[in-house]
Amino acid sequence: TLKRFEEIKSSLEGLAEILEETGETDLENLALLEEELKNLQQEINKLEVKTYLSGEMDSKNAFLTIQAGAGGTEACDWALMLMRMYTRWAQRHGFAVEVVDITPDDVAGIKSATLHIKGPYAYGYLRGESGVHRLVRISPFDANKRRHTSFASVQVVPEIDEEIEIEIRPEDIKIETFRSSGAGGQYVNTTDTAVRITHLPTGIVVQCQDERSQFQNKQKALKILRAKLKQFYEEQKLKELTEERKKQVGHGDRSEKIRTYNFPQNRVTDHRINLTLHKLDQVMEGKLDELIEALQQYEQQMKLKELEESLGG
Repeated sequence: TLKRFEEIKSSLEGLAEILEETGETDLENLALLEEELKNLQQEINKLEVKTYLSGEMDSKNAFLTIQAGAGGTEACDWALMLMRMYTRWAQRHGFAVEVVDITPDDVAGIKSATLHIKGPYAYGYLRGESGVHRLVRISPFDANKRRHTSFASVQVVPEIDEEIEIEIRPEDIKIETFRSSGAGGQYVNTTDTAVRITHLPTGIVVQCQDERSQFQNKQKALKILRAKLKQFYEEQKLKELTEERKKQVGHGDRSEKIRTYNFPQNRVTDHRINLTLHKLDQVMEGKLDELIEALQQYEQQMKLKELEESLGG
């Protein structure tokens, strides 16, 4: 990060020198300088957002779970589209993506999937994606070409370190095994290697089927369960401390609609910060940074406002 900061600083100094030597009538060079300044401004914004990622878990890898909601086959297709969007976003950032678990729909798309996204600050960048994502489009599954609205929920939890103790008592969990599902061929096991674990006190369910052995799938499922339990307990603690915190970005009710993706209008709207972008096609290709950065900046403003109020009181 410091190296990138020095590179940007050096580039700005170089541009300043060129600008001094460029005449007011040299429109071609001035246009090039303006374009370069815009690019550097974007890089500065990214570094600024990175300074906001100071939470205890922000630097960690992330487990991102997508669950199809109301809307039948249309919702399952939407869940698959979201999975592709987040995969492309991660790849753009050089993050590794593993499909830990996936349950295909009988007709199209997926009922659910869990991605393991590995890279610096993966959780910090993605934590604001938790919530309900709403799709509006002309359904390709409707012969009458009617407009449909469907939903899918996203949950993002950090991958926690082994040294962080989250007690899971054997009597509190139910472990089930089943055969891995998939498109066929090498992705389908003929033995019950996939593992599903239910945490009885909280009702949290996790499953894993990407490893070759039942033991490995059980270990990874327990790791995801520990991460989800940690976040569950932290959220419970936040609710007990104050209801006001629920109004902040990323800490709201999981059932709330956070974003609408309107395909007929090529529009995406984040309802938490009233931000609308007319480039949904680009967003679906994984270009989420403008939305993520705006969320981070808004959350930072809310934290500063809260701090000022507490100091003023």
